[in-house]
Amino acid sequence: MEMILSAAIGVLAASGTWLILRPRTFQVIIGLCLLSYAVNLFIFSTGRLMLGVPPIMPRGGFVDPTAYADPVPQALVLTAIVISFATTALFLVVMIASRGLTGTDHVDGADQ
Repeated sequence: MEMILSAAIGVLAASGTWLILRPRTFQVIIGLCLLSYAVNLFIFSTGRLMLGVPPIMPRGGFVDPTAYADPVPQALVLTAIVISFATTALFLVVMIASRGLTGTDHVDGADQ
């Protein structure tokens, strides 16, 4: 499970980095989205990946903390997803306005 998740994070990060280096604005925005997904998956993976395990420990007695998932990375990723969605929407609006003003969607402003 960890190898599959690590490979997915690597592919997302590599694809996002490649797209950020492209000359068009929309490709840069998609690259930023892919990088944010890679970071979200990485943060989520730090909370011990377990299937069917509750994130909250019951009261009383000895509890083995390694048998439970950590809720803090889950909360951080949920917050990051909301912020990423709002940022992407803002980037798209700015991209559309820039395209309308300049007539091009290249990052450096040059027509190719």
